[in-house]
Amino acid sequence: MNSLLERISINPNVCFGKPCIRGTRIWVSLILDFLASGTNVEELLKEYPQLTREDVLAAIAYGAEMARERYVEIPIEVAA
Repeated sequence: MNSLLERISINPNVCFGKPCIRGTRIWVSLILDFLASGTNVEELLKEYPQLTREDVLAAIAYGAEMARERYVEIPIEVAA
């Protein structure tokens, strides 16, 4: 297991059981959404000073692990 994943916690009594950065109520999905929308790591760390660079990397590692385990159906484009 990737050691970064130890920074992620899932507790049914915290944030509705959504994966969060350990010791915070910051959802992994929130971090990934920010990164996907073009926010860079430095901006994210400035907006959420309780996060570390390793926390952001842990969120990315979690997303990568989930992509290996679960599939999100995305429509296939047909060439015109």
